[in-house]
Amino acid sequence: MEAKAPKALRKAQRLANLLDTAIKVPFIPLRIGLDSIVGLFPVVGDALMLLVSLRIVWLGKSLGMPKALVAQMVRNSVIDFILGFFPIVGDIVDVFFKANQKNVRIMERWWISNNKAAVDVATQEKLKAWEASLE
Repeated sequence: MEAKAPKALRKAQRLANLLDTAIKVPFIPLRIGLDSIVGLFPVVGDALMLLVSLRIVWLGKSLGMPKALVAQMVRNSVIDFILGFFPIVGDIVDVFFKANQKNVRIMERWWISNNKAAVDVATQEKLKAWEASLE
């Protein structure tokens, strides 16, 4: 049995990584993404990143997530957008808020809770195969 995350979730994970954590800042344990960089351009950069962030929300909605969770994801994206209106301070906070990562975690928790049995079976099968390979 294969318990693989759906394509929409994997796509959201890659997009969130690109937006929030794709670039390691040298000499300090901090990762940033395109959201932090493009967000430095007032209004236009933040608006563009909001649109991309809403793509993750749309991917969650396309999976059939409940409206309450989709609303929570929209709220995270809007908070991230609003933070961008505060020069310098908003950009610094944006580096740490990582709305896209938060939204993907919501998606992942929802998907796992709905597919736990299949994931558990697949995990047990892989564990048995691994144990057999050691003998």
